[in-house]
Amino acid sequence: MPRKKLIAANWKMYKTPAETREFFRAFLPLVAEHARDEIVVCPPFVSLPAAVEEVRGSRVGIGGQDLFWEKEGAYTGEISAGMLTAVGCTHVIIGHSERRQYFGETDDSVNRKLRCALPAGLIPIVCVGEVLQEREAGLTEEVLRRQCVGAFRTIPGEQAARITIAYEPIWAIGTGMTATPQMATEAHLIIRDEASEQLGRDIARNLRILYGGSVKPENAAGLMAQEEIDGALVGGASLKAESFAAIVRY
Repeated sequence: MPRKKLIAANWKMYKTPAETREFFRAFLPLVAEHARDEIVVCPPFVSLPAAVEEVRGSRVGIGGQDLFWEKEGAYTGEISAGMLTAVGCTHVIIGHSERRQYFGETDDSVNRKLRCALPAGLIPIVCVGEVLQEREAGLTEEVLRRQCVGAFRTIPGEQAARITIAYEPIWAIGTGMTATPQMATEAHLIIRDEASEQLGRDIARNLRILYGGSVKPENAAGLMAQEEIDGALVGGASLKAESFAAIVRY
């Protein structure tokens, strides 16, 4: 069976609770009849309750942008998997390139967070991807395999089936540059092959691999037409209801 595509919005550090409500009141009518793909929006933590309330009764899910690997404790500024599920989240982004770049996220911390998210029932969207210098040096495959090996380490098979991967060519995030469909396909094939090695062939066959990197209404259809691209992780273009709806409908 074909993998059902997932179109996920990462709002990053944008939108107050009031702005979140305004977005969904404009967005939900635009996708009310859309059942082809799964839709998830990941607002800032303070806007999660407003988002969950606004999407109640719709097909749209809500996710967190990060989590910590402990259940509770003296970890100022952090949020746990249990807190996310308690407020109504179904998904969580792990290892986004901005977390790696600005906040010291590593392959090991991605693995620890993944091992916390899965038992809590969250669907993790695990981000991997290379910077421009790595691509230009021909290191894309090496980087992707290393990140996948680090992320998937010691993940039980019965839990691994819920993992989603987002391939982010970091050089394309917020730059206006976009990987060609062929470049994205090649990267997704590498990720799926490594997942097969680490998690097993059956899980890898059903693993959803999203593309993230300056996805816009203008390029969404070309990217989504690729057999190996199972959806999108959308940044800036997800902040406006009309543009994100256009990507969802591609």
